[in-house]
Amino acid sequence: MSFSYVTVRLAQIVPTLFMMIVVIFGLVRLLPGDPTTATLGIHATNQDVARAIAHLGLDQSIVVQFGIFLQHLFRGDLGTSIVLKVPVMDLILQRLPVTLFLTGLAALLAFVVAVPLALVSALKHDSPLDSTIRTGFQIGLSMPVFYIGIVLLTFFAARLRWFPVGGFGHSLLDDLYHLFLPAVTLAFSLSAVLMRNLRNSIIEVLYADYVDFARAKGLRNRLVLLRHVLRNALIPTVALFGLNIGTLIGGAVITETVFAIPGVGRLMIESIYGRDYPVIQGMTMTLAVLVSLVLLATDLVQAALDPRIVQR
Repeated sequence: MSFSYVTVRLAQIVPTLFMMIVVIFGLVRLLPGDPTTATLGIHATNQDVARAIAHLGLDQSIVVQFGIFLQHLFRGDLGTSIVLKVPVMDLILQRLPVTLFLTGLAALLAFVVAVPLALVSALKHDSPLDSTIRTGFQIGLSMPVFYIGIVLLTFFAARLRWFPVGGFGHSLLDDLYHLFLPAVTLAFSLSAVLMRNLRNSIIEVLYADYVDFARAKGLRNRLVLLRHVLRNALIPTVALFGLNIGTLIGGAVITETVFAIPGVGRLMIESIYGRDYPVIQGMTMTLAVLVSLVLLATDLVQAALDPRIVQR
């Protein structure tokens, strides 16, 4: 993998992030209401509201506000929460590891479930086993994330009491125990998408000429499946996984709310209700950077699986 390929991919992230900053800054200020409503209450006088707006700098033009925001951003200052009175960076450092743990565990579960079942389904395509696997995953695709979370929460946590109904742990094993059901909730839909895509790719690759040639050379079937079939079939699936990272993080926002997990998603919902502009901006930009880095990692993995991508 050439250094120039990595450099070009990194350079492409910069304009994307800048456009994201502009969009976030504008959309936040299009929200109905303003932060003074959440901080002062509905019984605040007009003078109180005017003083609060002036203190927050919201009485200036949006161009001036954006310039001030960029100045602080380039210094690494994401501002202070209007509602919580805490630096936004401290909130991110406190909440982000929880969300990363949850999404990472969900992505791992999705891959662990999707890859072997896709391989079995492809090798037994058009069989009753193949139909059963596809039908099961079709159910996952047809249900929204919050409904899956409520069903799992009601059955496995509230009724059977196998898992906690919410919260976060205090050690690695305790964290895994608390986040298993939320991770399964997130992984359900993602694994269904990955399985269907990988199954179709494997079936297509199975009948490729180079696979027939590998078998004609006398290579063992397991070696043909792993080195020639699965490796090439994974290329479009890896790209699809990267494209679904944003959806996975969006699902984490809902899942953290359902399971009362103290992560970025839950804080984001609370900040939107409170019109906490600095928190919304800081959290959204952080998630945008994470998604961009995951997409970069996806491109690098694809290039490792298929070196021809670097040459294009």
